[in-house]
Amino acid sequence: MNIKFRLIVLNFLEFFAWGAWLLSAGAYMYITLKFTGLQIGAVYGTLGLASLFMPAIMGIVADKYLNAERVFGLSHLILGVLLFWISGVTDFDTFYIIIFLISMFYMPTIALDNSISYAILEKKGFDIIKVFPPIRVWGTVGFILAAWIVDMSGWKIGKEQFLVSAIASIVLGIYSFTLPAVKPSSSTEKKSIAQRLGLDAFSLFKDKKMAVFFIFSMLLGAALQVTNIWGVPFLEDFKVNFAGYFAVKHSLFLMTLSQISETLFILTIPFFLKKFGIKKVMLMSMLAWVLRFGFFGIGNPGGGLIFLILSMIIYGMAFDFFNISGSLFVEKESKPSMRSSAQGLFMLMTNGLGAVLGAYGSGFIVDLFTQNGSKDWQTIWFIFAAYALVITISFAILFKYKHNPDAIKNVNH
Repeated sequence: MNIKFRLIVLNFLEFFAWGAWLLSAGAYMYITLKFTGLQIGAVYGTLGLASLFMPAIMGIVADKYLNAERVFGLSHLILGVLLFWISGVTDFDTFYIIIFLISMFYMPTIALDNSISYAILEKKGFDIIKVFPPIRVWGTVGFILAAWIVDMSGWKIGKEQFLVSAIASIVLGIYSFTLPAVKPSSSTEKKSIAQRLGLDAFSLFKDKKMAVFFIFSMLLGAALQVTNIWGVPFLEDFKVNFAGYFAVKHSLFLMTLSQISETLFILTIPFFLKKFGIKKVMLMSMLAWVLRFGFFGIGNPGGGLIFLILSMIIYGMAFDFFNISGSLFVEKESKPSMRSSAQGLFMLMTNGLGAVLGAYGSGFIVDLFTQNGSKDWQTIWFIFAAYALVITISFAILFKYKHNPDAIKNVNH
């Protein structure tokens, strides 16, 4: 079987398993389990907490002790069991603990997915920069398809979403053991614990430009999961006045337009980076987040449906121009000996600290503007938009960077 197709299957199932519940779990907790905003934020915050340490630990295991594809496969088999377990849990304390365990085993697999794909493609002699993005796009397709299945089946506020994810994880876990071996490094180079955990990358903070970049990565990272957490609960609340409208009946389907937008914008990144440079591309992302939240604030499933759709379209720019362009910038600005650690630090600041800040912060704001069970969603979204606008203005002033149009050519993995 063609190795590129095999990696497409790997990426498809990796994100299918996540897409089955990431967007809809907030609605399940909000409507079915009756969790508070802070409780829902705390549950999603486990994704960030786990990202602070588990990818590094799993990376060490894959680098030193066990084939990467086996670490990946075992993680997904464990995930399958945990996801089956959580489908029968309704109390917050137990739910939180199991989701934390799920996050601990899932978040490292995102990095392992990349590492396995890179290693296999490199071994087969492929140009990773050209070949991997079209493969990775199928991960987003998997995410979208899983969300559609959950939406069309009426499972977005039910436990079935976790069962779909569990089955996908078990299938992926078994499939992973059939992939070409990605063996631990045979290098005899001795590294300190700090180096193995990627903590040596914190030396990048000595460079003022990089320090500012990483701090703003954390602040903008807080925005990344906000609509994933609250988008579907927000649309579900329109049932009172817009029952039967498409955006309410198929809120999860509407939200996945964001991921479709993501697959399109990801293809424009090389052009925008070369033409405008990282600072302007990051500013575009930040302004897109302002619009993402602002359109939610003025939209509704009736006459305001166009604003909800525009919010979905702009998401591709908001997410990709920050997440992927930022990763390329870190790759270019870091010394070769520290690139892996620098990428780990970027992930820690965005998907770790930033995600925790966003999950807890958004939960606090949602509870603050909830009275008698009713949420003032317009004010909530406008507060998120104002937060993104302040970050945009501050970044424009504080981040100093001179664009070199030819620099993007020199980015190598």
